Amino acid sequence: MPQNAPYRGRIAPTPSGILHAGNIATFKTAFERARASGGSLVLRIEDIDFERSKPELVKRCYADLKSAGLSWDEGDDVGGPFAPYTQSKRLDFYRRALLRLIELGLAYPSSASRSEIKSLARPAVRRVEDCEVEPIFPTELRPKNFGMPKDVFSRNWRFKVPFGEKIEFFDKIKGEQCFVSQEDFGDFLVWRKCGAPSYELAVVVDDIEMQITEVVRGADLLLSTARQILLYRALGAAPPDFAHCPILRGANGEKLSKSRPPKGAPTQSA
Repeated sequence: MPQNAPYRGRIAPTPSGILHAGNIATFKTAFERARASGGSLVLRIEDIDFERSKPELVKRCYADLKSAGLSWDEGDDVGGPFAPYTQSKRLDFYRRALLRLIELGLAYPSSASRSEIKSLARPAVRRVEDCEVEPIFPTELRPKNFGMPKDVFSRNWRFKVPFGEKIEFFDKIKGEQCFVSQEDFGDFLVWRKCGAPSYELAVVVDDIEMQITEVVRGADLLLSTARQILLYRALGAAPPDFAHCPILRGANGEKLSKSRPPKGAPTQSA
């Protein structure tokens, strides 16, 4: 984060289901930290998961946030000119970032099948608490040479993760963090063949463009933060500060998950 930059936080719901208590608790923390700093708070709708995100749930997100007493300074309500804060309206930003990564030699097309990946992948060195740990993508499946395809945005692209690089950062809630590339995570998707960026690329591009100085989110995304720091560096930007909130769990000890409203139920919360 640039020194002496005015505080800019964000809340970024995904309209793939009804927000649960854990989502609201994290958003409240982001709200409180922004207000305590005298800074501003941006609302961003993260709807690039085209298969799961539903337009009708955007209204529900707004209603649930407001019923929780939350407000924001940028990102207008439904019906207003909020397109700059809706990811599905920002594809040109992500396309430019992907092309930049390709130009730098840091992204490559990946046509490997799930069975190929599974047969060659190796397990991550350690289990990161609360995080979903994926097997390490086999670097044998990196193409040795490739030309720029005509259908560049209709392919899977992966970020070329370096070997043995330590990614260290201080988290304002969880403290000192250290991850090792190609041990804790491997080459990850930055673009999906459906024509949309991955979560990792989209949030980094948005947080750079929106000049976010602190990201508040759940501790289940600590491993994603390590990946994203590599993207910040690649795109020539300083990462923001991070604050990862504890994960709320249900009575069965499992993480809370979003639910779908019953068919025919109103999209506005009570």
